[in-house]
Amino acid sequence: MTAIVEPAEELSVFTGLTEITRFAGVGTAVSASSYSQSELLEILDVEDPKIRSVFLNSAIDRRFLTLPPESPGGGRVSEPQGDLLDKHKKIAVDMGCRALEACLKSAGATLSDLRHLCCVTSTGFLTPGLSALVIREMGIDPHCSRSDIVGMGCNAGLNALNVVAGWSAAHPGELGVVLCSEACSAAYALDGTMRTAVVNSLFGDGSAALAVISGDGRVPGPRVLKFASYIITDAVEAMRYDWDRDQDRFSFFLDPQIPYVVGAHAEIVIDRLLSGTGLRRSDIGHWLVHSGGKKVIDAVVVNLGLSRYDVRHTTGVLRDYGNLSSGSFLFSYERLADENVAGPGDYGVLMTMGPGSTIEMALIQW
Repeated sequence: MTAIVEPAEELSVFTGLTEITRFAGVGTAVSASSYSQSELLEILDVEDPKIRSVFLNSAIDRRFLTLPPESPGGGRVSEPQGDLLDKHKKIAVDMGCRALEACLKSAGATLSDLRHLCCVTSTGFLTPGLSALVIREMGIDPHCSRSDIVGMGCNAGLNALNVVAGWSAAHPGELGVVLCSEACSAAYALDGTMRTAVVNSLFGDGSAALAVISGDGRVPGPRVLKFASYIITDAVEAMRYDWDRDQDRFSFFLDPQIPYVVGAHAEIVIDRLLSGTGLRRSDIGHWLVHSGGKKVIDAVVVNLGLSRYDVRHTTGVLRDYGNLSSGSFLFSYERLADENVAGPGDYGVLMTMGPGSTIEMALIQW
């Protein structure tokens, strides 16, 4: 293996940045109620054997959801889009505040230390954005700079990290936070179709926050070395969240071929990520892949030659929470951090996938 250059030079070679951005802390939060897949089938009164099979063969045990209220005649019915937007605002802000609080505690920081907040969400639309609402709710200094990434989907957490890493490098010693808050319950439709059944079987509510800082060598977390991005333009329509005129609401669509599309293109992105670093895939000790679904994870494992141990956190998050959209990979990172198995010099790859169809990756080193 070709030797890697020294840290300061390395960052300049890889990214053009002269400051080393490091992970300083992580925190997560979920909504109030969780359900097993079997419980959801009963609550939603699903009898179609094909749809039941989708739920029960998802590799998901439980998910946190805020279901529609019971109708007067019993059962659950789809909520109007306006009610879903209200639900998104309430849940995303609540989870986001709790995840941010846990993240700052993990980083040994307080709200007064926060200098930039970048909020990510795709499960509802808010103006003013989630960042403004969280700042108001938590009493954060109103001078705190902020940004919002809306509508990019499950990949967006890494797009946000790219933005905040650049901000951090330009503001050494100042604390920035990426906050992904996805109220997936607010994107649910109940129409009995296979299209919505696939979505309803997969997603759960969750929020995750990651604190980053540059120019402080005392921070023990991994440093960010490089990003790589790829848009599979031939599959732009394969994952989308658009207006369903029949339902009079937004509705999410997942093409059944998505796992294979993502898997087939994963090698292109990892090769670009590692290009010029002197690293091979076998040099990567830690893989934190988006918990997009059982078939997606399987496709990535096969195409990148990973082991089940490599994706243990990815599959564990899917099992315990379902697909948490943009924050899924940070739930996996939190589990890796709690394991305390990453040693100095270890390399890791973060990988997210989403509409576009897109694949995002980041190279990190402890």
